[in-house]
Amino acid sequence: MHAFDVLGDPVRRRILELLADGERSSGEVTEVIRAEFGISQPAVSQHLKVLRDNGFATVRPDGARRLYAVDDTALREADEWLGRFRRFWAPRLAAMATEVARGKRQRRLHDEGNSR
Repeated sequence: MHAFDVLGDPVRRRILELLADGERSSGEVTEVIRAEFGISQPAVSQHLKVLRDNGFATVRPDGARRLYAVDDTALREADEWLGRFRRFWAPRLAAMATEVARGKRQRRLHDEGNSR
């Protein structure tokens, strides 16, 4: 399965977001995903398997629990592939960052002027 096929699924993206905050048990992941997406525990397990089998997640036993974490292997590969396209959005993001900083500076100067 191609990395973007894996990442194209909103449930798998959400699971990765959860795992990006740190290692989580399969039960914790299932609880959040069931609440947000209304899918069954076996369906969540299948999504975890897809992430594991495609290099996006690792699992380690901890007694009776299974702890999942992000595996950056497939993410690095996707990032490398995206690298050739960054030129299309990087200048726009830099321009946006400049405008945000300019707006913050103007608000700060405005607030300082009003507090005197």
